[in-house]
Amino acid sequence: MCGRYALWTPEEELAGIFGTDFSLGDVAPTYNAAPSQQLPIVFERYEEEPGRVLRRMQTHQWGLVPSWARDASRPMINARAESLVDKPSFKAAARRRRCLVPANGYYEWQAGAGGKQPWFLSEGEGDPVMGFAGIYEAWQGPRDQWLLTFAIVTRSAPDAVGHIHDRSPVVVPPSMWSDWLDPKTETDTEVRHLLDAIASPVLVPRKVGKAVGNVRNNDPSLIEKVV
Repeated sequence: MCGRYALWTPEEELAGIFGTDFSLGDVAPTYNAAPSQQLPIVFERYEEEPGRVLRRMQTHQWGLVPSWARDASRPMINARAESLVDKPSFKAAARRRRCLVPANGYYEWQAGAGGKQPWFLSEGEGDPVMGFAGIYEAWQGPRDQWLLTFAIVTRSAPDAVGHIHDRSPVVVPPSMWSDWLDPKTETDTEVRHLLDAIASPVLVPRKVGKAVGNVRNNDPSLIEKVV
């Protein structure tokens, strides 16, 4: 699973990296992104003005609430790739509301005799921005208030990091960002083929301090390697 991640690349750079047409919501650097926080996602949708598909970056709450849910009390932060187009909570979003979740890396905890040890996993030197596969939703609450939410898609972890945790985010390579976001891809078969075509990433883990376990801690020291 993925329950914490980091994103410190400035908004202006993210816009260039992901090729967004515009952004909505403040994108603040964070070294301890946690569920229920407002965080940026990238998605495409048809806009009547100017009459074409636009790619936008917009903040959503981490923890997906299906549009049909009676209330927002049970948000889901992760969605399993294996059942993405089958599970009622996810299948509509998987067909029509896919997104990318920008991240410089994510945290996992490894169980051990001395307690749970946190690790930071990234693509290596410089921790370049990745795009996690995600899905998003809009839930209409009381008094016509709208809640925008997202979940990160996960699958079995690559062998190189499977000893830390058995699940990891689906990391979409840049060459497939457009395919994953394409709103014209909307059948179960097409989505399954997309997921099957995404190769396991080469992730580099480093042991970090336990301060990341407290969501109040949020500074660059959280990603520093410890012995």
